[in-house]
Amino acid sequence: MTTAKTTAQAHTHAPAHTPAPPRSPAVGTFRPRRTAPWQADPYTDALRTGRGPLFLRRSDGWLLPLEVERWCAEPDSADLTVLERCRGTVLDIGCGPGRLVAALASRGRPSLGIDISPAAVSHAVRAGGSALVRSVFDPLPREGGWHTALLMDGNIGIGGDPLALLSRLTGVVRTAGSLIVETASAGTDAELDERVRVRVDNGNGAPGEAFSWARVGARALIRHARATGWTPSEQWTAAGRRFVALERPG
Repeated sequence: MTTAKTTAQAHTHAPAHTPAPPRSPAVGTFRPRRTAPWQADPYTDALRTGRGPLFLRRSDGWLLPLEVERWCAEPDSADLTVLERCRGTVLDIGCGPGRLVAALASRGRPSLGIDISPAAVSHAVRAGGSALVRSVFDPLPREGGWHTALLMDGNIGIGGDPLALLSRLTGVVRTAGSLIVETASAGTDAELDERVRVRVDNGNGAPGEAFSWARVGARALIRHARATGWTPSEQWTAAGRRFVALERPG
């Protein structure tokens, strides 16, 4: 057995160690540049042109189409049913290119969009809305004071954990405030409750950093809402899209 003393002596008499210089990568080695989700091509390209194709790609090749053209257009008839239900100050979480915050601003409604994509936020501001580059899990303006929060276009999937997201929003929306959630489409199983790892993809395999996402049907959402202190108040469908309104009890 080596004692502490002999170990110390060995260290004392050992020659000084000179670190080897860093090795350069072998010639011809390709190191792909990783890009943060929603913050680089192909999402930025799609926002710039206002059209897809754009998908969320699962590791098994499954693709979920993203409706870039609708996101970059004026609010459609389904969006109008949401805007009509907004009360007081409105926070649009994952606002994308800002069609809803721009529409709210044009109506004189105090509203703010947040999104982790700088390109999306710039688009929203140019459209006439107010928006910040911010994650919903970061500190937010008017924390705990918003009358209405929106999770449109599947944004209940943010973070891949609907329970954590709904719990977080109890600290964002004021007492007696509301949360309007767009769930999986009307033609999808209302019990859908899926957690996946996905990448943003333009259909040609463009690289993007993998991230966690969730897809939730209406009945599954209501279960999660009740478990986190929300009370379901209304459900409706419009133009093939399904929405659930939740209230934070007083």
